[in-house]
Amino acid sequence: MLEFKPLNDVRCDLGECPTYDDRLDTLLVEDINNCIIHSFDLKSGAAQKWTFPSEVGAFGLTESGKLVVGLRHEVVLFDRDTGESKRIAEIETGRTDTRLNDGKVGPDGGFWIGSMDLSGRPDAEPVGKLYRVTADGRVEVKVEDIFTSNGLAWTPDGRTMFHSDSRGRWIDRWAFDPATGAISQRKRIRENIAEEDGRPDGAAADAEGCYWSAGVSAACLNRYDAEGNLVAKYPVPVASPTMPCFGGPDLKTLYVSSLQRSPEQVAKFPLTGIMIVGESPVAGAAVTRFKD
Repeated sequence: MLEFKPLNDVRCDLGECPTYDDRLDTLLVEDINNCIIHSFDLKSGAAQKWTFPSEVGAFGLTESGKLVVGLRHEVVLFDRDTGESKRIAEIETGRTDTRLNDGKVGPDGGFWIGSMDLSGRPDAEPVGKLYRVTADGRVEVKVEDIFTSNGLAWTPDGRTMFHSDSRGRWIDRWAFDPATGAISQRKRIRENIAEEDGRPDGAAADAEGCYWSAGVSAACLNRYDAEGNLVAKYPVPVASPTMPCFGGPDLKTLYVSSLQRSPEQVAKFPLTGIMIVGESPVAGAAVTRFKD
């Protein structure tokens, strides 16, 4: 059993991508549809936010101290001090049925970000892809045929990558080369995940190589081992958790973002949309930074 409390009273409509910045001791989180990234100073509680010209699909920390940000169809470098953005790459421009979604910086220093189908049609094709973006603007397609790219996470040694499809309801494991970003030996470790078991959303890996997946449909966090066996299931006090992240000096503080679908959800789970925080039984894998 994990105990959670609210980090503050800032409520997101679609909170995602919580990220701990160890240099500044801050917790960042995005509100996708409101086009915002929030930053919370964990010592003083001071809050700051930045608004972007389109939805924020994902973001990551960079070696220079900036943020690498995936917007609807572009990736930019964002300077938190000046508020200026510099475009790195454009992805799937001209499409109205997709946008960029979950993403993280990999152990290779590249920004890995996937796209998702927006049509909502039950007969829609899996048109989403997973991309690797580098600071010089190179965009490489790594995985295709995805409905909703999600759940990126890497083990502490940087040699295993996890990736999921929220709508496809599967989780894959890949061998990862941290020197080049090459992926191989794809293995589906979980598939046909039932709604009541927790459809996979955002994720994080821990120090023991396990995979923590936000069960967005079941108000829980699922901890799987590298073979896809369910090690533990933790209920959370939010209706639809979207991503866990580990933070703090020892990486044993667990932060969880969530989304709110209706007033009824918030009435049943009053913390829905608010960042929640608890103490993890195991440390997380360290966050890596984009090589800019």
